[in-house]
Amino acid sequence: MQKIKAIIFDLDGTLANTLPLCIEAFRQSVEPLINRSISDTEIIATFGPSEEGTIMALTPNNYDKGVADYLKFYKNLHNICPTPFDGIKELLVALKEKSIRIAMVTGKGKYSTAISLQQFGLQNFFELIETGSPTGARKAEGIQLVLDFLYGIKKEEVIYVGDAPSDIIASKSVGVTVVAAAWATTAAPEKLIALLPDKIFYTIKNFANWLYTTI
Repeated sequence: MQKIKAIIFDLDGTLANTLPLCIEAFRQSVEPLINRSISDTEIIATFGPSEEGTIMALTPNNYDKGVADYLKFYKNLHNICPTPFDGIKELLVALKEKSIRIAMVTGKGKYSTAISLQQFGLQNFFELIETGSPTGARKAEGIQLVLDFLYGIKKEEVIYVGDAPSDIIASKSVGVTVVAAAWATTAAPEKLIALLPDKIFYTIKNFANWLYTTI
């Protein structure tokens, strides 16, 4: 493998354990609008588009209020996930010091991404941030846009780091080396392994140790 010169990170489940926060914010914003309870499974089944797409799927007749309420609860409930995973900020600092280019491609919406990065104090690490779309998954497109932005860096010198099966599929479709992040409690390692990522790590420490030998 060539030396890594750029890393594209996912956010939810990769930089921080934000999925429980997302689910609770969906529940508190959507249930009053549809007058019934919704399960985690029902919420997760809508994932792929950004949160705005989830609101559209769960309560299409209350879209504007649903989105506004979701973002309010997402911010107010962020103490559910107050910090990134242990070791993430230190890793990003080290990568910056080694002049590694850092970008983000996430399925999250623009506003919730900004809320979380500010909460974590990570907003200044990423040269380019590609967020999700209400109409459907766009990670492959986002990864390609980052590759285009990283002019002068070859595709073989870039890795994508994400925790979901869709991350592996999107990376492979663009031809980028993909590292499966299996350190979150919400990760499903068996599903990741089945899609044959280039690497899989179960702890941030092991990922960082490997990374320092390839940059």
